[in-house]
Formats: sequence, C-alpha cells, structure tokens
Amino acid sequence: MSAIRQDAAEAQRATAAVDRDPEGFFVHPEQWTEEMAPVLARESGIDPLTDRHWEVIRFMRNAYLERGTAPSVRTLGKASGVPIKELYQLFPKGPAKLAAKIAGIPKPRGCI
Repeated sequence: MSAIRQDAAEAQRATAAVDRDPEGFFVHPEQWTEEMAPVLARESGIDPLTDRHWEVIRFMRNAYLERGTAPSVRTLGKASGVPIKELYQLFPKGPAKLAAKIAGIPKPRGCI
C-alpha cells in the first residue's frame, strides 16, 4: 500500500473512533487532527480540499479555540477574508455549519 493510501486509511480509522453527536459534529474537538479533515470533507461531499477551504477551516478552528464558540456565517465572511458568496461556493450546504464539522468543532449557534 502506498504511503498516501496508508495515511488516508489511518485518518479514516481515526475519524471513525472519535465521539460525534448525531449530526456528525465532534463532541471533543481536541480529538481532531488535520489528517481527518479530508475524510470529514468527503463525508460532506467536498473533495478535494483546496487552499481556500483550508483557510476557512483553520479560521473556524482558531476562532473556536480562542472564543469557545464557532463564528456565525456573517462573522466568518467579515473576519476570515473569504467573502460570503465564495463561502457558499466552497461549502454549498451552509458554510459555517459545514466548515465547523470539517474543522472538528461543535455546530455554531444559530445553525439549524
């Protein structure tokens, strides 16, 4: 097995082993690793993750770790440097909710 496939398989197993709520959000954000993000993204219909996706994912994660809560889509659009229109292109099913799920953090308040 190639090293890339082996890493992907390990990330898949690690993702399956974490505690998630019924909607798929991490219960314990500290269990998340960047290697899990592509697996989580594929589960949500996003493949591959581009540099722009990573910019949003890292912003979401850092905002959560600093404030204890995930930013709303409005805050995400204003503070991340990625315009709201582009956020919806990157994360079509809801930017704040989907980016939070891929970033391994709880669902943002106000998301349904």
